[in-house]
Amino acid sequence: MRRKLQEQVQRQMDLSRELTDEEVEELIMQEILQFSSRDYLLLEEKLRIQKELFNGIRRLDLLQELIEDPLVTEIMVNGPKDIFVEKSGRLFRWDKQFESEEKLEDLVQQIVSFCNRNISKANPIADARLADGSRVNIVLDPIALNGPVITIRRFPEHPIRIAQLIEWGSVTREAAEFLREAVTAGYNIFVSGGTGSGKTTFLNALSEFIPPGERIITIEDNAELQLATAENLVRLEARNANLEGEHEITIRDLIRTALRMRPNRIIVGEVRGAEAIDMLQAMNTGHDGSLSTGHANSPGDMLSRLETMVLMGMDLPLAAIRRQIASGVDLIVHLGRLRDGSRRVLEVAELDGMREGEILLHILFSFQEEEGPAGQVQGRLERQGELRHRGKMKTAGIGRETGGLQALSSG
Repeated sequence: MRRKLQEQVQRQMDLSRELTDEEVEELIMQEILQFSSRDYLLLEEKLRIQKELFNGIRRLDLLQELIEDPLVTEIMVNGPKDIFVEKSGRLFRWDKQFESEEKLEDLVQQIVSFCNRNISKANPIADARLADGSRVNIVLDPIALNGPVITIRRFPEHPIRIAQLIEWGSVTREAAEFLREAVTAGYNIFVSGGTGSGKTTFLNALSEFIPPGERIITIEDNAELQLATAENLVRLEARNANLEGEHEITIRDLIRTALRMRPNRIIVGEVRGAEAIDMLQAMNTGHDGSLSTGHANSPGDMLSRLETMVLMGMDLPLAAIRRQIASGVDLIVHLGRLRDGSRRVLEVAELDGMREGEILLHILFSFQEEEGPAGQVQGRLERQGELRHRGKMKTAGIGRETGGLQALSSG
């Protein structure tokens, strides 16, 4: 019945002009009422069928229910029959599934068309985003053997601020105050961590400390950052090549363009390749206070990955690369997702120059785990040392006595 009704509605829509959502809902109800004149339906059934049909035509089909649930943070579709959901930090198999692989393929095309991306068997991998800003990765046959695979990373409707992270125990008030001072003073910061550790969320939270009036340019593969407090903000998004393999605009292209737009700070959502050299050069040429994220297992691993990424874009001696990193990056904030599902700041490290060709890391804060109830991780981010390179702090007129803790709590 549902399939027959949807076919009738689609047929009516094909014969009509471009319809609004309200007109589509009305058209669906008309078809349902016509059907119920032959086969009686309760009012609750009519409304349920109307919603299901509307979601299948104008929304994300049966996934729309998950998209509307604020507690859902990740949706993983492993072919038409297997759907897994992360909700409130817990991962479980969902009890619903797509009617067929063709139905799932229709949804894939609907998602990529929204943001002008292309996906096909010849080009079976695509990144996209939904209207609410959720990040989507799609893989098709013949790469995905189980059928189309969709992974949706959802973000909160309102950006999470540092006060919430303190309340949740993700970071201590002392460490948050230190980072407030560092961002305000213009320290260049990399946020590192594994997949799902909260790097984008934390980058958003750090951005609220950028002084008002500064010109900020964000650069991303898929626009995810939500800089709620920024006024002079320019958002740039990379573009994939078209079907002919032309007109690609990369992160490297955008960083070079951003340098001509008089930025005070450049924020790159994630550095994962040759664009690392352009980001480092921006940090080394007067764009203090720039921020970015990267996948890594520790602050030391982040440095090694930066070296590798720079070599992807430019053939330089390793010593020269390390000098670029040591002079460009000031701090690394490392995040982790612990075994109980909680996301924490695990380390804050300062780059302390070079010795014998190696970059030195000075640990400022480190997470110290304590014994707690089974299944829960308890501990605290403890201060391990004081900032050694305070030049930017002094230039900005920031010191330990500025009363920033009170300012942070009031914010």
